[in-house]
Amino acid sequence: MPKIDDQFLDSTIGSTMFDLRGKQSVRATFKLSQKAIDSIGLVAIHLGIKQKSLFDHIIEDLDALDTLAKTIKIRQFKKIQRRQKTYVLSRKTIEALEAISQAYDTPRDALVEYSIKKLESIIKAEKARHKERKILQKNIINHFDQGRTLYKDATNLLGKNDPFCKRMEKAVFACKKTQKELTEFLEKSRILEEF
Repeated sequence: MPKIDDQFLDSTIGSTMFDLRGKQSVRATFKLSQKAIDSIGLVAIHLGIKQKSLFDHIIEDLDALDTLAKTIKIRQFKKIQRRQKTYVLSRKTIEALEAISQAYDTPRDALVEYSIKKLESIIKAEKARHKERKILQKNIINHFDQGRTLYKDATNLLGKNDPFCKRMEKAVFACKKTQKELTEFLEKSRILEEF
């Protein structure tokens, strides 16, 4: 059996441990505007992404954060009414925030607030899609209603226990279930309408 170089093993385990430490979760409190708090919650819930993953995505990119830090106007930022909110983030994300915050002498809160603004384009796109989904839902309900009418006609002609009608009944039941799921999804998405 070939002997593994101890130095190689140490460097491999060391880098793996460093990577794992970077993924460790830590709590961090920021003072953010209500709009920023709502944005992060909305995108996380609507797209089914954990808030931690969302923060990792919008903050961990040092180049983007570096570019963003250059555009922040502290006077304008200080005018924004804000409140404290605690989030769970990865250690790597916190370290990226700290590094850029120190490099540009910019508050972490400002970096987070302006990073979250990047989500506004996603929210606008989802809002437009939500309107289209509502229109499609009406068309689907009309389609399902036609199916129920056909099923009633079939049972009147052939009887409820006819094998053809039994299969139609399964289709109508599946449509009813789908209609309920679509309605629930759109209800959850209604928050987009007020954004």
